[in-house]
Formats: sequence, structure tokens, C-alpha cells
Amino acid sequence: MEKAGGSPSVGGSYPQKNAEILSSQYGINLFLAGLLLTFAWAVHAVGISKSHLLSYLITLMLIQLLWMLWYLCRSCTQRRLIRDKDTHAGARWLKCGITLFAVITLILDSFKIGYYIDFSNCLSPTEGIFPVTHAVHTILQVYFLWCHAKDIIQSFKTLERFGVIHSVFTNLLLWTNGVLTESKHQLNEHKERLITLGFGNITIVLDDHAPQCNCTTTTLCSIFSQGIYYLYPFNIEYHILASTMLYVLWKNIGRKVEHHQQHKTPFKFHGITVGMIFGLIVLTSTIAIVVVYLIQIGRSKIKSELALTMFYLHAIFVLALMCTAGIVALLIYRLEDRSLDNSKNPARKLDAELLVGTAAGSWLLSWGSILAIICAQAHPKYTWYNLPYSVLVIIEKYIQNLFIIESIHREQEKVNDDIKTLRIVTISRGSTLSLAASYKEIYNGRVTRDSREGPCLFQGSTSGRENNGGAGAKEEMSQENSLVMHSASDLSFYSRNPVTNNKRRILKNIAAFLFLCNLSLWIPPAFGCRPEYDNGLEEIVFGFEPWIIVVNLAMPFSIFYRMHSAASLFEVNCKT
Repeated sequence: MEKAGGSPSVGGSYPQKNAEILSSQYGINLFLAGLLLTFAWAVHAVGISKSHLLSYLITLMLIQLLWMLWYLCRSCTQRRLIRDKDTHAGARWLKCGITLFAVITLILDSFKIGYYIDFSNCLSPTEGIFPVTHAVHTILQVYFLWCHAKDIIQSFKTLERFGVIHSVFTNLLLWTNGVLTESKHQLNEHKERLITLGFGNITIVLDDHAPQCNCTTTTLCSIFSQGIYYLYPFNIEYHILASTMLYVLWKNIGRKVEHHQQHKTPFKFHGITVGMIFGLIVLTSTIAIVVVYLIQIGRSKIKSELALTMFYLHAIFVLALMCTAGIVALLIYRLEDRSLDNSKNPARKLDAELLVGTAAGSWLLSWGSILAIICAQAHPKYTWYNLPYSVLVIIEKYIQNLFIIESIHREQEKVNDDIKTLRIVTISRGSTLSLAASYKEIYNGRVTRDSREGPCLFQGSTSGRENNGGAGAKEEMSQENSLVMHSASDLSFYSRNPVTNNKRRILKNIAAFLFLCNLSLWIPPAFGCRPEYDNGLEEIVFGFEPWIIVVNLAMPFSIFYRMHSAASLFEVNCKT
């Protein structure tokens, strides 16, 4: 409708480009205002309280709820219309993942409601309204993403751009709020651990904005307050996943897609036993390391040093294995001659940008640790393990990013055109009939011997058998079956080359292994096992406050990188 011909197409797209620019600027200003409000609350700015921040977030969520309800109602009235879909966006496994995080987020909201009830005498009403609004927002948003994450919006495009980008930055602000709240809790524990390691000259007092009144039920308050911080990592992942899915929806507004069917590639455990076994060993050992670390750190100087040493040695071993696996996968790719898919794909482009962008968080921390080790005057024994650990973090992410980005851009293997269609020549009563059966039907064994149920492959000769008698029919059937089986065996020979199959099996095992390794490396920082906080060397070199600021800025990206890498590797495994 916006394109009327050759030159008008340019003018027709111009208002939509303006709408895209205006909506993005609206979203950025929305985010910056919330970011400054969050920062002002964190540093106890005069006249800014937590109720102001929560009121702002509640308002944003209510606006998004109204937009989502309007979109859902409009979609119901137009459900009979055929709509374009982005087959690459909103994969089922991604929806299942965000649903899992959303369920845990709802548990977190219920804990916050209980916490507010117990401290209701001294907490603002907004602290009770916020978790209720957030729970409703979470339920409706997950339903919206399940139903409409693949949509390519072609009507009310200007209005929809503002609605979607509002949703993107609302989730980013909720993510920021969760990161800040969780970080403040980690900092209080961090200061206590540094004192046990002998860094007693750190005198900064950290405030966690605790309520200034007594709890009505002490036991429940303890459960709620401790449980909230263990559930925050899942809430943080939920909001960042939601914002990325909504961003892809925003980029797809008004997009014209090629109408070709994407082959569904479900996840299968067949052929990845080795990768799964080694990955599960890494996952199990990592959980054990985290449990021991959290128990031992802060108990005494000796126990804290042993916990740090144990963490570094385990991480060095895992990262070395991951580097080796990534190099092997890249070498296999170098031996193959397959073109890359350079078609426009917002979801794939965003995946690649997030991998490199969020990896920068870990690289920043690693380079800070390397400089601290080089410049420090005194080196406790356990800090030397930090050097190979930091170097391997940089190398491993570099290799893994290259492997994942190349994998998601590689075109899937295609069967040769001469093999896709089998032409079978059947001689019946002196006449030659050329028939065709699809490669998929024959290869999967779907060509049946029953002439009444079979495809067109046997229909021509069936009519001949009916006129020629039983004996001739059996002889023809025997000849046809032998010809089909011979052709199918030839096809299997071409399509299942042993060398190609072995390469594919190795790549699938590597992807499965790296998938579980990334899940394993997500667990320690997400649940408080953070040696960047606890070894104390960086604080001496850079100063306590500067290094804490760096860690608080970089750590959320580092945590997200591992979860996003695991999701991307899951997709690579399905695609390989």
C-alpha cells in the first residue's frame, strides 16, 4: 500500500524510516531517564527514594500492558488473515526457556509480596504494588511472546513501533533494577569476605537499604529475604531474553520476507552421547565446586584461599577443554567447502552482535585482573592462578564466538539436484512410462508396496496389472520393487557419505559439550561465586570503589553471555 511504483517506493518507505528513528529515540530517552532514577536511588540522592523508582517502573509496565492487550484484541479480530512470519525468530526452545525463567520470576514476586506483608509497617505501598504488577506483566508478556514473537507487522506500523520499543526498554530497565538490587546484596557479602582474607584496610560502609523496622514473623522474613536473592539470576535472564525477542519483533515491523519454507530441525540426543557425557561431568563438578566455594569462602583466611585456588584450577581445566573443542570444530569447518547464508535475518544478526558485545564484559574483567597481577607489589599464592584463568577466558570467548557465528551463518547441506528426484522407467506392455518420486519419500521408506495406498510411483503400472492379470502384475511389481530398492540404496550411498557423517557427528558432540559447559560457567557468577570480588588483588591496584564499579558494570554482561552462548549452541546443535 505504501509502494505505488518505482520511485514512490522510496518515498513510501521514508515515513516508516522516520518512525523507526523516532521510536528508537523515544526508547533510549525512556531508558536513560529510568537509568538515572535508578542511579540516584542507589547513591541516596536527595529527594529520590525507592518509591519514586518503583512508581516509574510500575507506570512503564502498565503502559506496556495496555499496548499488549490492544495488540492481542486486534489480532483476535483479524485472526483469519494470513500474516507473514519470521521463521527464524521465537524458536520453540527459546520460548520454553523464557517460560521457565518466567515461572521462577513469579515465585520471586510471591516472595516479594510476602516480604512486603511482613515489613508493611515501614515499607512504601509501591513495594507491595510493584510485585503484583510485575507478576501480571510477566504472565501476559510470556503469552504475548508465545503467540506473536514471529509476527511481521504490516498494519499500524508507526504505532506498533512505539509500543514494541517501549516494551524493549521497559524490560531493560527491569533487568537493570534486578542487577542493581542483586549487586548490592553481593557487595555486602564481598566486604565481609575481603576482611577474612586480610584486607582489613577497606572501611567503606555499604548500605543495602534494609527496612527500618522489625519483622512481624522472623522465620518467614529470613526465608523471603534469602530466597529473593537466590532467585534474582533467573529474573535477570528472563528480562534480558524478553527484551531481545521484542527487539527482533521491532526490527521485523514492515519487513518484506522471502516466502520459502524453513526446515524444522528438532533437537535429537542421537549421536551426541560423548559430548553429553563430558558436558554432564563438567556440569556436575561445577555445581560441587560452587557449593564448596560458597561454604568455605569467608570462613577463614586459609579456607578462603583454598576455595579460590580450587575455583581457578577447575575453571582453567574447563576453559582449556572448551578452547580445544572450539579449535577442532573450526578446523573441520576449514576442511569443508560450504557457502555462508548472507540473507537478511534480524534474529541471527542480533545473536552475533550480542555474543561479541556481551563478551566484552568478561574481557574487561580479565584484562583488569591481568594488569593487577602484573602491577601488584605483593602476590598471594592463589592470585597466580588468576593469570592463566584470565588469559583463557579471553581466548575461549574469542574461539567460541567465531565457531558460533560461523555455524549460524552456514547454509544447511543440500542434496544434489540429480539425487533429489528419482526417475524410474517402467516398461509395461511395450510402452515406456516416466514416473517421479520424491527423494524424501523413498529415502524415508515411505514408498509402499500397496498399489492402492502408494504414491503416483506405482499408479501407472497398477492400471496395467489390472488389465494384464495376476501373474503379470506380480512380475511387474517384483521388477519395480527391485528397481526402487536399487535406486534407494544408490541414494543412501550418495547422501550418507561416511566422512561427512563423521564430521557432522563430531560437530554435534562439540556443540553439545560447549552447550553444557556454558551452562556450567553461568552457574558460579549467577549464584555468588565471583572471584573477581573475592581475591582482593584488583581492589589494591585499582582501588576499592573503581574496581567495584567495573565489576558491577561488566558482570551482568558476562553472566548473560554464558546463557546466550548456551542458547546459540543449542541452535547450532539442532542445525548441524
